Amino acid sequence: MARLAQTAGLNDIQQEILSTVRDFVDKEIIPVATELEHRDEYPQQIVDGLKELGLFGLMIPEEYGGLGESLLTYALCVEEIARGWMSVSGIINTHFIVAYMLKQHGTQEQKEYFLPRMAAGEVRGAFSMSEPGLGSDVSAITSKAVKDGDEYVLNGQKMWLTNGGTSTLVAVLVRSDEGHPEGTAPHKSMTTFLVEKEPGFGEVRPGLTIPGKIDKMGYKGVDTTELIMDGLRIPANRVLGGVTGRGFYQMMDGVEVGRVNVAARGCGVAQRAFELGVSYAQQRHTFGKAIAQHQAIQFKLAEMATKVEAAHAMMVNAARKKDSGERNDLEAGMAKYLASEYCKEVVEDAFRIHGGYGFSKEYEIERLYREAPMLLIGEGTAEIQKMIIGRRLLEEYRLQG
Repeated sequence: MARLAQTAGLNDIQQEILSTVRDFVDKEIIPVATELEHRDEYPQQIVDGLKELGLFGLMIPEEYGGLGESLLTYALCVEEIARGWMSVSGIINTHFIVAYMLKQHGTQEQKEYFLPRMAAGEVRGAFSMSEPGLGSDVSAITSKAVKDGDEYVLNGQKMWLTNGGTSTLVAVLVRSDEGHPEGTAPHKSMTTFLVEKEPGFGEVRPGLTIPGKIDKMGYKGVDTTELIMDGLRIPANRVLGGVTGRGFYQMMDGVEVGRVNVAARGCGVAQRAFELGVSYAQQRHTFGKAIAQHQAIQFKLAEMATKVEAAHAMMVNAARKKDSGERNDLEAGMAKYLASEYCKEVVEDAFRIHGGYGFSKEYEIERLYREAPMLLIGEGTAEIQKMIIGRRLLEEYRLQG
């Protein structure tokens, strides 16, 4: 039987990349993921392996030392990695959002300075929008940059920074009123700054502190942190694109990539949950036969597999739309919404198939059960996705006259 979630129309290079990543996941990630996750240990050996495979440069253009691959190729790789351990896919996601933003919006000097080292995995990216007092309401950002000569002084507190400790480059979105008079719409007075720092925790450069890891229910291993700016001085040439006031649009462009990534993660976790469920159902016997032979379990497996296929198809469509250069916020929102919701449902069904053993930390499904909820809120909640989808649908189907 063919594996679920196959993708038609891939070229030989894409197929070779995916085969290599799949082998790496099966051999290097799945056997150690649960143990590392239970210890909340950063998967350094796995990350080093991804670096050797060249995955940190997957979407970075060849002229900057990357592989120059498409968002589709990247999303399919993320799907495979998340099938092994979702936290690992988070480590490369933020890196690629920053690399994508640099490629699309950076000055030539910024591209030449950062992208070759990002492609090699020497510089690792993170990005920061959220703050303690806001979630999805980006317009309510209070962190601020004030111009002082050839520098900007940044103050404020950011929240939910993936790779906050291990990253060495953070794209930070703050308010910048310089050149934007009072009364300017909030989204037109925001700027993205490229902040270089040392890896680790504490004061990682003058005026910038990463307090420590936030203890989470799931999504362990990867470091999620706060970021505190107190008189942080950044040179003007580290404004992304060289012009203030464009940060909101730059970040939203990056978030579309991030939403395709979260959809791909949902697909990967759902695939793994299905694999665990269908395997256990054939091993566990009740009333004289494998539980897979009971109609109730077969119905559950059928629903799970259908959801895996549907989510994968929508994710692939969103990635291909972005690769074409077309606007894809509708497709990315739909894919992220459906894949994360279906992931939660498939994981719960696999958990139910395991019965009492699903509650034991000895079984992998217990880890997936704690990881799936993060996808419901990462890169925008389901409610935010539905707002985006609804607005775009009304644009497309607006009544004339």
